[in-house]
Amino acid sequence: MPERIAFRMVLNPGQVEEYRRRHDEIWPQMLAALREAGISDYSIWLDPETNHLFATLVRADDHTMDDLPQTQINRRWWDFMADIMQVGDRNEPVVVPLQRVFHMD
Repeated sequence: MPERIAFRMVLNPGQVEEYRRRHDEIWPQMLAALREAGISDYSIWLDPETNHLFATLVRADDHTMDDLPQTQINRRWWDFMADIMQVGDRNEPVVVPLQRVFHMD
C-alpha cells in the first residue's frame, strides 16, 4: 500500500518568492525523476512566520526515493536550490522527518 510521508525544511529569510518561482518552473526532468522513483501527490507548504517548509508526498511500495540523491538531475536541483534554503555540506536540503500523530479518513 502506498505510504504518505511528511517532512520539514527551512527556507532562508526573504526567499519565498524565489522559491515559489523556481518551483513554478521546475525542470521537467526533475518531475520525471520523482515520478520514476514512485513519488506522487507531492505538496510543499510554507509557514511564513518561521520560513519552515512543510512537505507531504505519497510514495509507492516499490519506490526508489532513497536512490534519488545519486541521480545527476537531483544533484543539479539541489545545487540550484542551495542558495535559498538550509542545506548540508553536499547541498542536500536539511530535512526533518515528521511523525503522524493523527489521521482522519
